[in-house]
Amino acid sequence: MVNFTEEQLQQIKAAIHKRYLELQEEIRSELVNAGEEFDVSRADDINNILADVDTALIDKQINEMRELEMSEKYLMELEFGDCVDCGGEIGFERLIANPSAQRCIECQRKFEKFYSAGNAPSL
Repeated sequence: MVNFTEEQLQQIKAAIHKRYLELQEEIRSELVNAGEEFDVSRADDINNILADVDTALIDKQINEMRELEMSEKYLMELEFGDCVDCGGEIGFERLIANPSAQRCIECQRKFEKFYSAGNAPSL
């Protein structure tokens, strides 16, 4: 794990929590717009209703919520802040801006280039 200061760890934890709450509200709004009201306190609780609404956006939001849950777990276990691809530091500023970041900037660029929609086969 990257050696963050206690203050940095608290800021990252707050950023994770803030983004998680934002995602909950975004999902709740999407569901209300679809004419439904559901409890979205956990990412797994809303899987049963995805068939009833536009799932692309909600699926993306649920995946980000899961990543945030994983980030919070890693933060508690002091296994946080390392890039999943190269093992280098993700960086404090990046984690504050995107608390669910799994990769450093360089590895994220490579990942996006390799997995971009432009590389997908077309009909």
